[in-house]
Amino acid sequence: MSLLAAVGPVAAHPAPFSYLDIVFRDGRIDGTLVVHVIDVAHELGVASPDQLLDMNVLGPQRQKIASILAPRITLRTDHRLVLEWTDVQPLVEDQALRLTFRVSREQPGALTIDTNLFPYDPNHQTFINIYEGDSLRQQMIFSAATPERTYYLGTAQGAVEVMKTFIPSGIHHILIGPDHILFLVGLLLLGGSWGALVRIVTAFTLGHSLTLSAAALNYVSPPAFVIEPAIALSIVFVGADNLVRGDGRDLRAAVALVFGLVHGFGFANVLREFGLPKEALGWSLFSFNVGVEIGQLAIVVLVASVLGAVRRHSTTLAYRVAYAGSVVVIAAGTYWFVQRVFFPGGV
Repeated sequence: MSLLAAVGPVAAHPAPFSYLDIVFRDGRIDGTLVVHVIDVAHELGVASPDQLLDMNVLGPQRQKIASILAPRITLRTDHRLVLEWTDVQPLVEDQALRLTFRVSREQPGALTIDTNLFPYDPNHQTFINIYEGDSLRQQMIFSAATPERTYYLGTAQGAVEVMKTFIPSGIHHILIGPDHILFLVGLLLLGGSWGALVRIVTAFTLGHSLTLSAAALNYVSPPAFVIEPAIALSIVFVGADNLVRGDGRDLRAAVALVFGLVHGFGFANVLREFGLPKEALGWSLFSFNVGVEIGQLAIVVLVASVLGAVRRHSTTLAYRVAYAGSVVVIAAGTYWFVQRVFFPGGV
């Protein structure tokens, strides 16, 4: 166990640590748990922890120890897994116990993990190593305050699980983001052919995909207090451009590309809070982007269809809708800019 070796012996229990190895192998999950005798003795009510290093004392306590610790280790796929405890051995030099368990006939695409082994000690931490076969794939540290985490296996099934998580997340984010929606609506107000609209949406996609990936991978990460007002200004710009354009040039695709770069940083802030699995960075970024695009296309199809119907009914009415809509876009963008610059905590 690499983490255990790095820490070394814990003869005097100087720090409250436990160590858990989870191994995916041959269609099952094997587990090894190392816990300090002081922690186990506390749970059992044993006055002298060193007694547990005697196999004659430890053996009869095996089932009781497992029954205490099992509910505090949550391994979940679409259901909570039942741990089959197979052995317990004393580690005399480390003043610790090593327990082993397995979950037979389980080869999931993703595994959700949560643990708080010894609630009596708020400083206790559990170091987790996750292996696929003999390859160490991920390391985690859990304390009492750590939320559950999901590990995605490097298999086709694991990629499917990533997509099932991050595509809905991308759709959800674009649909609950009024600033992103209003930016798109502003770009669509003047209408145009479906080809022109596709070029606008593609440019926006390219822009935000580039910066989303760069920021999510920590290549560049502008602070939110810069990005959020900039997103608001992009909305103001789009509305103003709709009102002042008079030379017949359609620059909306270029505008979508440039400001898409800014919006991508906004998407990245949300994705970073959501949490990117290190073992599946590529799939999670791709899936989140796909989700954003699905939500984005739904908005574009709806808005463009409505505006097209209005335009076919009356060009005068379509002009008035575009004019009024652009004023609303400018007003909303201005409000968000003032709010985010001068009242970042809310008004």
